[in-house]
Amino acid sequence: MVGDKSPAAPSRLSAYVAVVILLGLAGIVFVSVLTPWTSSFGDLVTGPMVFLAVAAITGELKPIVLTRAGSRSRSLSTSAPFVLALIAVGGVGMALFIQVIASLIDDVIHRRQLQKSLFNTAQYTLSVLAGGAVYSWLAQVPLFGTPAVVDHADIVPLLIAGVAMIGVNWFVVAGVVSFATEHPFWSVLRQDLREFIVTLVVLLSVGGIAAIVASDGVGALILLAAPVVAAHLFAAAAARHAHAATHDALTGLGNRGYLDYELEHALADAHRNATEGPGLVLLDLDHFKDFNDTLGHPVGDTILCKVADRLVAASPDDASVHRLGGDEFAVVVHGSLADAQHVASDLLASIGEPVQVENLGLLVRASVGVAVAPWHGTDAATLLKNSDIALYHAKVERDGISTYAPEFDVNTVERLRLLADLRDALDANTLNVVYQPQVDLNTGRMVGVEALVRWDHPDRGAVQPDEFVPLAENSGLIFPLTAFVLDAALAQLAAWRVTDHQLRLAVNLSARHLSDLALPSQVAAAAARHGVPLSQLVLEVTETGIMSDPVRADVVIHSLRQLGVAVAIDDYGTGNASLSYLKRLEVDELKVDKSFVGNIGADTNDLIIVRSTIALALALGLRVVAEGIEDEATAEILREFGGVVGQGYHLGYPVPAAEIAARLEAERAGAGADQNGSH
Repeated sequence: MVGDKSPAAPSRLSAYVAVVILLGLAGIVFVSVLTPWTSSFGDLVTGPMVFLAVAAITGELKPIVLTRAGSRSRSLSTSAPFVLALIAVGGVGMALFIQVIASLIDDVIHRRQLQKSLFNTAQYTLSVLAGGAVYSWLAQVPLFGTPAVVDHADIVPLLIAGVAMIGVNWFVVAGVVSFATEHPFWSVLRQDLREFIVTLVVLLSVGGIAAIVASDGVGALILLAAPVVAAHLFAAAAARHAHAATHDALTGLGNRGYLDYELEHALADAHRNATEGPGLVLLDLDHFKDFNDTLGHPVGDTILCKVADRLVAASPDDASVHRLGGDEFAVVVHGSLADAQHVASDLLASIGEPVQVENLGLLVRASVGVAVAPWHGTDAATLLKNSDIALYHAKVERDGISTYAPEFDVNTVERLRLLADLRDALDANTLNVVYQPQVDLNTGRMVGVEALVRWDHPDRGAVQPDEFVPLAENSGLIFPLTAFVLDAALAQLAAWRVTDHQLRLAVNLSARHLSDLALPSQVAAAAARHGVPLSQLVLEVTETGIMSDPVRADVVIHSLRQLGVAVAIDDYGTGNASLSYLKRLEVDELKVDKSFVGNIGADTNDLIIVRSTIALALALGLRVVAEGIEDEATAEILREFGGVVGQGYHLGYPVPAAEIAARLEAERAGAGADQNGSH
C-alpha cells in the first residue's frame, strides 16, 4: 500500500536535498574565496560581460517550455549558453555569481520556499563548477582565472564543458524527482531525452559562439538573440499544437487521447509500486439533450463549461479530469477503490446545486460509473470499458453511482444488443400498437382505449415492455418510440371516427417528455396530420415524472391542456403527489393504481383508500379510471363508488385495433337491439 512507503520516501528525499544544498553552499564559499575579484573587477565590467550577464538572467526568468508526452510540459532555462560563455570569458567566479543571482531572482518572483530556493542555488553551483572544471582541464586555463579572450581552439573544450554543466544539473534534478516520485533514477533520466538533446545542442552552440564573438563587442553578441528567440517561438508553437491535440477545445480539459496516456502511466506506476489503482470515474449528464433542444447549443456549451469547472474543483489535486465528448467526463484517481468511490461521490455532489446561466437556475443531474485496477481491469481499455458498463448500469437502475461488477457485463452487453435491435425495429417500423379497453362501469360500454406498444422480436419472440421501454427511456429512444405510438394510435383513432365510433385515446409519456417544452407543438402537429380533435386525446404521466422536474412539468402540462389535450395521472398512489397538488396542476383524469384496486375485495385498508381517493377525485371534478380490475367482484364494488371507468383483464386484454373495432360494432348492435326491444 502507498501508506507503507510514505515514511521512508520523505526521509530519503530530505537527506538527498540536504546533501545537495551543503555541497552547493560549500562550492559557493570555495569559489568566492579563490576567485581574484579585486584584480579582475575592472575587466569584468565591460559591455560584452554586462550583455552576457543580462542575457543569462533573462534566460533564467524566461525559459523555453518543452512539451512532453501527454501534453505535459517542462521548462528549460536559456541561461545555459550565456553562463557557459561567461565561464570561458569571465571565469568560473563570474559565471557562478551571475547564475546564482538569476536563480535567486526567479525564486523570489515565483515565491518559492526557502528549501527549494537553496536547492536551486546549490544545483546550479555544482553544475557551473563541473563545467568550469572540465573547461579548465581541457583548455589548460586556470580554474579561477581572470577574463580572457576565447579563440577557435577553445570551442571543443567549451562545448564539452557545457555538456558536463548541463549533465550535472540534469543528474541532480533527476535524483530529486526519483526520490519524490519513487520512480527509478534511470527512467527519470530517459524521459524526453531526445527533446533535451536537440534543444541543448542548439543552446550550447550559441554559448560557444557567444564566447568567441564576445571580444568583438556587444554588436556581435546581439546577433545571437535571433536563434534564442526562434527557439522560444518554436517551443511555444509546439506547446500550443500539443495542447490542442490533447485537450478539449470547449472546456480546456484533457481529451480521450490524454486520458489514455494518463491511465497507462498511472497503471505503470501502480504496478511498479505494487499498489491498488488507479481508479477511473466516468460521469455522464442525464437528459442533457433536453437543454440543447430547448435552450439551444450555446446554453448547453455554457453548462458543460460550468460543470467542467466544478468537476476540477471537486477532484483531488493529483487527479486528472477529462471530457470525452458530448456530455461525458472522466476522472483518473490515484488510489484505492474507496478513494475512487469517495471522489465519485464528491463529483456528483459538486453539480448538485443549480447551474446559473443568465437568469436561469438549471438543475443538472448525472450518472457515474467507477472501475478500479486491478480488480476491474489491468489495462486502460478494460478499465474504460468496465467503467462505461458501470455507468450504463447506474443510468438504467437510476443509482446515481455504480461500481463495476462482473455480473453487469453480460447483462449490459445483452441490453446493448437489445437496444440496437430496438433502434432497428423503429427504423424498420416493425413495432406494433395494441389497445386495452377502458369501460364505463355503470353502462358497461367502452369509452376509451389505452395505446400500448408491443415488440415481436424476430429471434427472441415477444419482448416484454418492462424490458425494452426502460431501455428506451435511458437511451433517448423514448422520443422516437413515443412518436411512433402516438402517430399509429392517432391514425387508428381517425379510422374509428370514420365509422362514427367516438373514443378517448390514452398514450403514455415518460418523465423526459415533461421536460420537453416542444412536446405540445409536436402533439398538435400529429393530431392535425390525422384530422383528430385534441379533445379525444389523453396523455398519461406519472407522479414521479412530474416531481422529477416540477417547473417544466407545470409548463408542459399547462400548454397541453390549453390545446384541449386531457392529462391523466397514471399509477396514482405509488408516488409522492397529493390531490391538492394535482388540482393545482389542473389535470383531467386520475388513474388509481392496480396495486390498490386489485385487492379491495380482500383488504379493508385498500378498500378504504380506493373509496376515499375516488370520492375526493370526483369531488374535485376529475375523471377516475381504476386499473387492475381482474374479476367481476372488484368491478361490482367499484360501481358503488360513482362514475368510475374501469380498466383490467376482466374488462378486456390489450388487443389489435381490429378486435377493438369488432367490439365497438357489437356494442352498437347491442344498443340497437335494446332500443328496439324497449319499443
